[in-house]
Amino acid sequence: MSSFFVTNFGIDLGTANTLVYIPGKGIVYREATAIAIDEETGKVIAIGNKAKEMIDKTPSNIKAIRPLKEGVIADFTATKLMLRELLSLIFSRFKTLKPSVIVGIPLLITEVEKRAVKESLIAAGMREVELVEESIASAVGSGIDISEAKGKMIVDIGGGTTEIAVLSLGGIVNTQSIKIAGDKFDEDIIKFVKRKYGVELGAKTAERLKKEIACATPLLTTISLTVKGKAIYTGLPVDVEVTSEDMEKALRESLKKIGEEIKSTIENTSPELVSDIMDTGIILTGGGALIKNIDEYVYNATRIQTFIGENPLDSVAVGTGLMLNPKSSRKGMKINE
Repeated sequence: MSSFFVTNFGIDLGTANTLVYIPGKGIVYREATAIAIDEETGKVIAIGNKAKEMIDKTPSNIKAIRPLKEGVIADFTATKLMLRELLSLIFSRFKTLKPSVIVGIPLLITEVEKRAVKESLIAAGMREVELVEESIASAVGSGIDISEAKGKMIVDIGGGTTEIAVLSLGGIVNTQSIKIAGDKFDEDIIKFVKRKYGVELGAKTAERLKKEIACATPLLTTISLTVKGKAIYTGLPVDVEVTSEDMEKALRESLKKIGEEIKSTIENTSPELVSDIMDTGIILTGGGALIKNIDEYVYNATRIQTFIGENPLDSVAVGTGLMLNPKSSRKGMKINE
C-alpha cells in the first residue's frame, strides 16, 4: 500500500489504450483498452494487456474484446466492468478518499455514453466525475495554452478516430472527427501485404509494422522488417519481408483522407483564427503522431508548419491530470458536466 494519498486523477479512455494519471506521480497505468469476461459466470478474467493477448484465442465461454470501437463505446456492459476493475486496481495501490476524476472522451461520444461512463465511475467509488473532450485535454497535456484569444490547431490521431480541433479561449471553435486512425492503419497494412505478397498477417503483427517501419512520406533510406504470416494459398506459416516503401503505399489513402479533413477544417475556420494557426502551427498528438514523417506529410498537405506534440501518447492523460490540479488553473476551459 502506497503512503501517497490520492484525492483526484485523470483518465484517458482511448479506443486502443487506457491511461491513468495521478498528479505528483505521473502515469500510473498504461494498458490496452480490453477486457476478458467469463460469460457463464460473468466474472472478469482480465483487463488491459492480458485481456488484449486473449483476443481471438479464447474458448467459447470466454469473451475477450476491446469495448470501444472507432472512438465510441461498442459494449456498455464490458466498458463498465473494465472501468470498475481498473479503479479497483488503482484503489488497491494508493490510499484514496473518494477521489474526483476527469475523463478524456472522444468527440463522437453520445449523451447516453457520457452518462454510462459517469455512472460506472461513480458506482466504482468516485466522488465526482467530469468529462472533457480529448482535443482539449491533449492540448493542455502538450503544454499548449488554450485560454488566450489566439487560435490553436491540434490533430489527435488515436486508435479509433482522428480528431481535428481549432481551439481558442479554452474551448473548441471548430472540429472534425473521422474514423480513420491507428486501427484503420493496421487494416490497411494487412490488406496491402495480403494483396502484394499473398500473406495474411495478424493484427498484432500489423501493429508492429506500423510502429517500427511505417512512414507517411518515403524515407531517405528504406528500412525493412521480416515478420511471420500465413500464406493465403497454402495456409502454411511463412516469413515475409515488408519495407517502409510498402508501408507508405499501404497508408497512402487513409493519410490522404486525414489531410483532406485537416484542410476542410481550416477552410471552415474564420480568417482571424487561420492567421493565428499560421503563426502557431499545427500540433499532432496521439499514437499516429509517431508515424515517421507524418509532420512533413501534414505540412505538404496544408503548407502550415506542423509539429509533433510533447509526449503524444500521454498528452490526453497528462492533460486531464493537469486540469484537476488545481481547478483554478483551468479557468475558462469548457468542461462537460
